[in-house]
Amino acid sequence: MIESLGALLLKKGGECYGGLYMLAFLIMSIPFVVGCASEPEEWEPPEKLSAFGLFEGNGATQEPTEGVVPYEINTALFSDYTEKYRFIKLPKGQAGKYDSEKSFNLPVGTIIAKTFAYPHDMRDPAQGLLLLETRLLVHRPDGWIGLPYVWNEAQTEAVLEIAGERVDARWIHADGQEMQSRYMVPNMNQCKQCHDQNDQLKPIGIRARHLNRDYDYDHGRENQLAFWSRSGMLNGAPKAERAPRLAVWDDPRTGTLDDRARAWVEVNCAHCHSPEGRGWSTGLDLMASQTDPAMMGVYKLPTAAGRGTGGNEYDIVPRKPEESIFVYRIGSVEPDIAMPELGRQLVHKEGLALVREWIEKME
Repeated sequence: MIESLGALLLKKGGECYGGLYMLAFLIMSIPFVVGCASEPEEWEPPEKLSAFGLFEGNGATQEPTEGVVPYEINTALFSDYTEKYRFIKLPKGQAGKYDSEKSFNLPVGTIIAKTFAYPHDMRDPAQGLLLLETRLLVHRPDGWIGLPYVWNEAQTEAVLEIAGERVDARWIHADGQEMQSRYMVPNMNQCKQCHDQNDQLKPIGIRARHLNRDYDYDHGRENQLAFWSRSGMLNGAPKAERAPRLAVWDDPRTGTLDDRARAWVEVNCAHCHSPEGRGWSTGLDLMASQTDPAMMGVYKLPTAAGRGTGGNEYDIVPRKPEESIFVYRIGSVEPDIAMPELGRQLVHKEGLALVREWIEKME
C-alpha cells in the first residue's frame, strides 16, 4: 500500500505534490529504519581477560584499576579450599538499587569478577598465589552472561575457555599438609546451575546479608554497604545496623552455632534449594531466613530415592547426623551423591564438622 501511494505521487508530479512526495518518501523509509533498530546487538566476548581492563599490569597481583571495587562476603561458597578475590565495576555515573532480601538490581554494563587461586603456602601469604581462573558475570542488554577465563602457567593472562577446563594444582594447607586437586573450571552453561534464579541468570552474592561487613579499603576500614552508598554505587540502602547480615560460618563472634551452620548451608546449598532456585522441586528451602523445620529438611523425606540417600530415611534427623542425608551428601565426592554437585572435588571437612555439630545439638 505504501509503494502504491509513492508510485501515485510520482506520476502526479508538480509543485502541488512536492510536500506529499516528501511525506511518502519518509513513510516508505520507516520500515527500513525500524528494522535496523530492532536487530539484536551482536557481542563477541573478548578472548583475553585483559581486554576488560579490570587489573593493573598483567593482573597477577589482582590489583584493581580505577573504578573497579574489591569486596568480600560474610560466608563464601566452598570451592576446594581456594582463596577468592571479588571485584565489581559499575558503569560510570550509574548505581545499583538496594534490596533487603534479593540480589541488588545492577545497571546494564556492570561487570562482576571473581578470581579463584591457591596460596602456594597457606601459612605464608608472602609466597604468593597460583591463579586458576577468573569468572565474570557481565550484564548485557539482553541479560547476564557468565564467562570463565583460565590463567596461563606464566600467570600473565587468562583466556576464555567456553568449554571449561581442568587444572592440576598443589599447595601447602594451613595445617602444613601438602594438598593436591584437579580443580574444575565450569563451562559457560554450568554457570546457570548456581546462578539460575527463576529461569534467569543473575548474581547471587550481591545481596545485603552477604555484603554487610567491613572491608579494609585504601582509605581505611569501612562497612561495604556504607561505602557503596557513599561512593554512589548503591541507592536506597539503610544504615548497616538496620540491614540484614549473614553470620561468618567459622567465626563464633558473628553468631550462634545455628546462625553459622545456617549461613554455611545457605551459601553452599540455597542457590538451588530455595524458591527461586533450580532445586525448588525438592521442597527444600535452605535460606537462613527459613524458620519452618520441615522446609529446612528436618524429618523430611527426600523427593528422589537412590544412591543419594545413603540408605537414610530423612534429610535431617535431629541429634543423629549419621542418619541424616545432609551429612552423607556433604561428606561425599562421588557423582550423583555429592552436594553441592558442582564446584568441588574435595570434602569441606571443617564445614562438614560444623553441620554435624549443628544437627547433633538440634532439639
